[in-house]
Amino acid sequence: MPFRLLVISPPEPLEAELPFLLQLFEAGLQTYHVRKPGWSEQELAEYVQQIPAIYHNRLVVHAHYTLALRFLLKGIHLTEHSRRAASTTALLRQLPGRSISASLHSLEDLARHRRPYHYVFLSPIFPSTSKPGYQADFKPEALEHTLGHLRMRRGYSPQVVALGGITPATLPWVQQVGFAGAAVLGGIWQQPNPVMAFRELQAAVLHH
Repeated sequence: MPFRLLVISPPEPLEAELPFLLQLFEAGLQTYHVRKPGWSEQELAEYVQQIPAIYHNRLVVHAHYTLALRFLLKGIHLTEHSRRAASTTALLRQLPGRSISASLHSLEDLARHRRPYHYVFLSPIFPSTSKPGYQADFKPEALEHTLGHLRMRRGYSPQVVALGGITPATLPWVQQVGFAGAAVLGGIWQQPNPVMAFRELQAAVLHH
């Protein structure tokens, strides 16, 4: 499976977000995680409606999961709270064919979780650019060992996506250690030109 680049939305309103987002899609972005903490379902629905329907199958929402059904979105990303909610299991039955993802923050969580996610974020791999003070705490050898073990595991083997401090300089190492992809927030939205930043990340991906 080819290495994937995912982008996460800025959590706060950003005037130029949607124009830049359309350019990111045109540049080849296939998965956009819509994370807007505190937004109501109506606010999130209005946001999705501003995006052309042709791109709805590239959107993953972090809240108000029924919107994935309403707008035929790519999938949902489960928060720690929603992963534990009984209602989540019933909802997942209504989402066949949609991607289901979650965030994990330790190798122990990565090794022991068993819900069949299509992919999981592991973070922070490097000090975060969008969350100052959010430091990495993973040893390269342990990462490589755990990712290699997961790939060899029979049955469920999740795609693991690196998050935190992803830049063109760190991306080749992320690939070499065994991640299936990388997710970027600050590396896109804190740059003067988000589209150019995305293209630089694309150029840094190693093609085997």
